[in-house]
Amino acid sequence: MILDEIRKELKKNVDKAYQESIKRFFKEDQQINFLGVRTPIVRDISKKYFSQIKGKSKKEIFEICEQLLEKEYSEEQGIAFGWAARLKDEFGPTDFKRFKSWLKKYVNNWGHCDGFCLGVLGPFVLMFPEFMGEVKEWTKSKNRWFRRASAVLMISLLEDKKYLKDVFKISDLLMMDQDDLVQKGYGWLLKEASNKYLQEVFAYVMKNKAKMPRTALRYAIEKMHSDMKKKAMKR
Repeated sequence: MILDEIRKELKKNVDKAYQESIKRFFKEDQQINFLGVRTPIVRDISKKYFSQIKGKSKKEIFEICEQLLEKEYSEEQGIAFGWAARLKDEFGPTDFKRFKSWLKKYVNNWGHCDGFCLGVLGPFVLMFPEFMGEVKEWTKSKNRWFRRASAVLMISLLEDKKYLKDVFKISDLLMMDQDDLVQKGYGWLLKEASNKYLQEVFAYVMKNKAKMPRTALRYAIEKMHSDMKKKAMKR
């Protein structure tokens, strides 16, 4: 019943103009269905209904999340990923198989990929770094979302400098990827890393600028000083 209530409340808040405008940000090959509910409202609905199930076990909540993920609208799927993120203090190593299956079956746009990475996958790998090796293997996947996820989830690990070497390794592995959404993914990772480790990231960019795709390069240097940007962009 809670799933039906969520759908009803979402439909009450449909904004047709927003529904049309949001589509231009998503150019993926796969059709993405938006009801057209603005993000702050979706978050409020998510919070409201999570309060009704938070007493359930992790297993039960994950099963409800999967029912939401099976729904046709992006907003419902986003609520599922948000609910999973609320349980991060309860994550255990055995959850990795489930999360990997969600990435494979349900993620079909960069918005869900990034939300899932920052809310679920990144915190999971931070808790269980023994899965880092498998994450690096994702860089070789035929699935663009696995490749993008391998970079984006690393943003959650940037507080600890010991993971900087992994940031650079994953960027190396994705360096020549032809998919612009993957290029933007590891470029974004480098940009976020530059907030804390500016000199190290700048040195990495300078070392690789001749072969790094311009899309990734522009993302990586976006927050750097103007003189650094000039040096990085100079061929």
